[in-house]
Amino acid sequence: MGTVGALEKLAPVVLAFGCGAVLARRKVIPAESSKVFADYAFLFAVPCFLFGNIYRSDLAALFHWRAVTAYAAAAATAAVLTGVLAGTLAGVRDPRGVALRIMAAVQVNTAYFAVPVFIMLFGDAAPIFPVLLFQVCVLSLVVIAVMELGRPDRTGSPVRRLGSAVGASLLTPVVVACNAGVALNLLSVPVPGVVLDGFAFVGDSASPVALFALGLHVGGSGLEVRGTTLEEVWLIAVKCVALPLITFAVCRYGFGLEGERLSQLVLIAAMPAPQNLFVFAQRYDVGVDVAAALVVKSSVVALLLLPLWTQWAV
Repeated sequence: MGTVGALEKLAPVVLAFGCGAVLARRKVIPAESSKVFADYAFLFAVPCFLFGNIYRSDLAALFHWRAVTAYAAAAATAAVLTGVLAGTLAGVRDPRGVALRIMAAVQVNTAYFAVPVFIMLFGDAAPIFPVLLFQVCVLSLVVIAVMELGRPDRTGSPVRRLGSAVGASLLTPVVVACNAGVALNLLSVPVPGVVLDGFAFVGDSASPVALFALGLHVGGSGLEVRGTTLEEVWLIAVKCVALPLITFAVCRYGFGLEGERLSQLVLIAAMPAPQNLFVFAQRYDVGVDVAAALVVKSSVVALLLLPLWTQWAV
């Protein structure tokens, strides 16, 4: 796929994201309303999309365990690199601060960014589902464990605090939708067509609404390029450049993956930092300003680099 073809594929993504940013900058739509759009996408539309697509998917082909293991190995490599850089370049010693930076550099924005991009490029977001489950059920749980165990304002035993946090994360609509889709698919439980059609109707709105919400957030908060710190620069570099390259090297030369599956894993790794990074930072009062800047700036950088990654990987 050439540069022109990649740009044509990504044009709807740029349109939805850019319109949100412009309307927020011109104060046509209040930037604060981005939370409403984001909540609709994250709590309702994205779960509907994920459930319907996972239920209809061929799980044996979708959950290619060698590919999932390869991506996990690449993520672990990037996590170690980020932890070392956090200590040496940023002087971060608090385990919660290190965990937050690893989350920023290793986890990807699946629901708000990867889903619409993959729909535009491949007509299907199914390749994202295994990474999404790995990210939610493994990476996020590790970050939650570190955050909860290091929290000074909570009473009760560490085991009780950790159990409460893990339980809450597993009951989020996205996780419930994924698990329900997998379970009903494996058990061959019939779901009425009218229900699946309803989920598909709502799920089709997830991508444009999520990108529009992200654009509103970016347009309202603005980008202070001159105020970008060295820490933000290297974290964005790890997220948007190093992680895709590490993923390519580990998956291609460590696990022998080739073709479209390799390309999809590289593109997933090239997605920006997850939007819930800011939610985690606020909840645990760790690196709030850094998290807010990384979510916005990595989204813009990833959007600018996507045509290059698309041309190179696909």
